[in-house]
Amino acid sequence: MNRWVAYDNGRSIGKISPEGGLIMRDEEHPGGARITFKRGKGYISVSCNLYGWMDHTRFFGTASDAQREYVAMKAALIHVLDVINTDDVKDIKIWEAISEFVRRFP
Repeated sequence: MNRWVAYDNGRSIGKISPEGGLIMRDEEHPGGARITFKRGKGYISVSCNLYGWMDHTRFFGTASDAQREYVAMKAALIHVLDVINTDDVKDIKIWEAISEFVRRFP
């Protein structure tokens, strides 16, 4: 279940996000997540959304740091999605996986 695709068929790339950042990378996972790399005036960020569960944004000083963490966060999001999409999983297990993700990527 490691299949990421361009969000909105890539139409978001080059657009301005609601926060005012230029969208540089934007991918979605069919299991229920999105990750976006944005460059704004005075900031570079990576935002991820686990649909129906959480939004999390990190800020970086350099584009190379943000790119490296974007890749690492994508891989870690798959683990959380695996938990979310497990049959009969209890919410506590989902929140534990989300909490671990946020601890790893503050």
